[in-house]
Amino acid sequence: MSQPDIYTPENLSHVHNRLELLAPAKNADYGIEAIRHGADAVYIGGPAFGARATAGNSVEDIARLCTYAHQYHAQVFVALNTILMDDELSAAEKLIWQLYEAGVDALIVQDMGVLQLNLPPIALHASTQMDNRSPEKVAFLEQVGFSQVVLARELGLSQIRDVAAHTNMQLEFFIHGALCVAYSGLCNLSHSFSNRSANRGECSQMCRLPGNLKTRQGDVLAQNEHLLSLKDNNQTDNLDALIDAGIRSFKIEGRLKDLSYVKNVTAHYRQKLDEIIARRPEFKASSHGHCEHSFIPDPEKTFNRGSTDYFVNERSQGIKDFRSPKYIGEEVGKVIGIGKDFIQVSSSHEFNNGDGLAFFPANFATAKQSDDKLQGLRVNRAEGLKLHVLQVPRDLNVGMTLYRNHNQAFEAQLAKESSKRIIGVDLRLSDTDDGLALTLTDIYGLSATVNLAVDKTPATDIDKTLQNTRTQLSKLGSTDFVARSISIDTAQAWFLPASVLNGLRREGVAALEAARVKGYVRPLPWKHNQNAVYPVKHLSYLGNVANEKAKDFYQRHGVIEIQDTYEKNGVTEDVPLMVTKHCLRFNFNLCPKEVPGIKADPMVLEIGNDVLKLVFDCQKCEMMVVGENRQVRGKKDLWTEA
Repeated sequence: MSQPDIYTPENLSHVHNRLELLAPAKNADYGIEAIRHGADAVYIGGPAFGARATAGNSVEDIARLCTYAHQYHAQVFVALNTILMDDELSAAEKLIWQLYEAGVDALIVQDMGVLQLNLPPIALHASTQMDNRSPEKVAFLEQVGFSQVVLARELGLSQIRDVAAHTNMQLEFFIHGALCVAYSGLCNLSHSFSNRSANRGECSQMCRLPGNLKTRQGDVLAQNEHLLSLKDNNQTDNLDALIDAGIRSFKIEGRLKDLSYVKNVTAHYRQKLDEIIARRPEFKASSHGHCEHSFIPDPEKTFNRGSTDYFVNERSQGIKDFRSPKYIGEEVGKVIGIGKDFIQVSSSHEFNNGDGLAFFPANFATAKQSDDKLQGLRVNRAEGLKLHVLQVPRDLNVGMTLYRNHNQAFEAQLAKESSKRIIGVDLRLSDTDDGLALTLTDIYGLSATVNLAVDKTPATDIDKTLQNTRTQLSKLGSTDFVARSISIDTAQAWFLPASVLNGLRREGVAALEAARVKGYVRPLPWKHNQNAVYPVKHLSYLGNVANEKAKDFYQRHGVIEIQDTYEKNGVTEDVPLMVTKHCLRFNFNLCPKEVPGIKADPMVLEIGNDVLKLVFDCQKCEMMVVGENRQVRGKKDLWTEA
């Protein structure tokens, strides 16, 4: 089948049986390891305009990653998902062309102004920063040229099914990692308080700080708790359900996480998806190769804040842990004895020198806001369940629960080469007029043939010669290939020195590697329907329109009123700085839908010296964190002083 010039929903239907595991890449080396451990695609930040401003990479490094990925028909997506100011559009356009020429497969985009630029024929993915929740919004994104959409993390299975029924795009969904408490793209808390915009890749994570929760009358409901800090996403148990709902790209969060996290979590979900593919042959992986891991993946052993499946199976109390926003670790036992420089524990776990342990002191609930509730210690020497330490923490007491947030033995495994991708090949040796030909064909149908001019000498010991020939041709251990079958289709058994066969095999492997790279085809962009109508007519500051090209885009598609993005500091009144599905009324058993007779009155959230109002929209089951734009107030103060 010939390759189309441009993708449309009609000619892309053949890809909907592919399952894509999408892993984060802090840099090119992390991306290579993600692919080696099972990722079908990776997403990475470019030199600028990514939603993780501290995770930028050079175009040269991204090109290196693309070269590696395409060997396995894996893809590389670059996150260009910040809002752009007018004076940045020209640089963004230039960068996009550089990324395309470097081999990048798709751009992850938030700002619609990008669609008004002179773009190369590159696929576009709609960032979760676009707040992709409704079928109407997703259907519009398909019409204007997006081929993949990152859905909002807050969606449940029924909502995902509804979206899937209205689009042919590939649906992408976060299955693991940190959860932003706000709907992505609907948070201006960081900009208001620190002039660091989440929409510009500079979120200060103010939501992870401790605070006090009070009623409007001043009654204290919670003190020094991390009230906006959520557990981490873990959809391990929901993968089948997500597939049935329409998800085809399974995204792991973590472009700022360390390498052991990337290896471990990617391997974990690779194994889970492979199990599903083995049970459900109608699906297949979207890249090539089978992964062999030298360790047992366990997401509990690398950074996490505890696990929740968020709202996939509707609302529950299990999404938050107000104690700490840090990695507490897996529970490993209790303290049963304390000495001068050791602790005795009751545990079924094995401990190692260098393990990191954590605990909550008895008075953590009444600690000052500046105090770190979670405390830790390092195991200097482990003698069974007697753990020697340099100094026993003053606040550690008998009976306390211990958590392990650094597993030295597990980290040591991941520090080594811990995975390999294997591709099965069939080898066929045949005669030519002046010698021999070796054909290698992989399990995906890609093939290469190399010829060798050689004088052929009939073998005297036929069985031994055939066995030696098969042995030499099968020596693929240092490559990505493993021999499934070896056919010797020659007129008779020829005697060939081992060095000749080894040279022929190496040439054949190199030729197949080249054929595999040549056989990779980048995804194409989708057609932009200039007559598509945006589902709403008015865009507030939450529409994140930051430049004239974005305004022009929305106006072309039927929007009649557009307010500048919050970062332009034109909003001066108290407004929602964050919109979230996380509800503190629900968490404290004060939800009017759950407890009859209770009114959804505003509450107050104190973070340090700052006071924010919490307003509840019970019809939508949403909470809004309301406050003023401190950047504007600061300017007003300066004007007053002047």
